[in-house]
Amino acid sequence: MEQEQRWIRRIQRRGSRRDADALVRKYYDEIFAYAFRQVHDRETAFDLTQEIFISVLRSLCTYDPGRAAFRTWLYRAATNKIIDFRRRSVPPAVPLDGLQLPNEQDFAAQIEQKSVLEAIERYVSGLDPGTQQVFRLRLYGEYTFPEIAQLLGLPEAAVKSRYYRLMQTLRKEFHDAY
Repeated sequence: MEQEQRWIRRIQRRGSRRDADALVRKYYDEIFAYAFRQVHDRETAFDLTQEIFISVLRSLCTYDPGRAAFRTWLYRAATNKIIDFRRRSVPPAVPLDGLQLPNEQDFAAQIEQKSVLEAIERYVSGLDPGTQQVFRLRLYGEYTFPEIAQLLGLPEAAVKSRYYRLMQTLRKEFHDAY
């Protein structure tokens, strides 16, 4: 952590490329995995990860270590970028030619599950950013409720309430899909 804070100070004060590179390398795989779990496409996840780090490095002057740990601040920025991406993205068409298909029953089950997951993602993407943040950090970031509360600056009870209310709504909305 001390080394990380030194990198950040040197980036903030001198625009050190070497320290920026070290900071990005430290978190790159973790943020890529976080993005990939949400978009399920390597190229899109690479692009998003790059956007996230460009944005973070540009706004690093606003980072205040007294308010949050850098990792917390980074995940908040990543979550916001992914929410923005979801708002503007249209799912790509998947070409079926050359695709090796499993047996008919397995294929139908996979398609049904994938369509339900896409429908849930579309539904969640239409919600307020605060609820999306809780959902994405819990499911894709695998954060605990106390960690999400700290990250978002909310009481833990409010985070749990948002999450469980959303899960209840999703169960009702997608009941027939299960």
